[in-house]
Amino acid sequence: MACSRRATQPQSDGLPELLARVSRGDARAFSALHMITRGRLRRTALAVGVPPHDIEDVLQESYLKIWRNASRFNAERAPAMAWISAIVRNTAIDHLRVRRLPTDAFDEALSIAAAENPSASDELDYARAEPIALGALARLPEDRRALVALAYLEGESRANLSRRFGVPVGTIKTWLHRALLTVRKDCLAASGTA
Repeated sequence: MACSRRATQPQSDGLPELLARVSRGDARAFSALHMITRGRLRRTALAVGVPPHDIEDVLQESYLKIWRNASRFNAERAPAMAWISAIVRNTAIDHLRVRRLPTDAFDEALSIAAAENPSASDELDYARAEPIALGALARLPEDRRALVALAYLEGESRANLSRRFGVPVGTIKTWLHRALLTVRKDCLAASGTA
């Protein structure tokens, strides 16, 4: 057992230093980190249950998180490979949760016919709702606001958005889902129905 542990240590011994360099924006260090960890992280995502056709999306999102959060790594709290693997495992679990979101409520809502003569109380007060919605959208980060506008106001496909933003389609869907949840929460809070 000690031999196999020693055999993997030279690979991961340099990870804390690579993470420190990555935290300073060193792209070469990130590339080296990627080369050293890719195979193991692929196996980690597969072990969580991510389908092989989604592995690249999960790994890309994971490496983005590693890039953005490298400064948070603390070698005194955990080994570098454990920290990196935890990011991949959590990203994979989140990915699986999003894929398993039930759509029954949406399907049911679509199947309900609209009333022929809606009452005045059923009507949406657009004059009141518009500033609330615009305020909620304005509080989104600029890139998410642009993403929502392109997807829902201009009807741009998820594939086109993927190319435009340089991320996988799955990431675009996740960003849109999270942005809409934020807007919904802000709208409900502003309207006093939260």
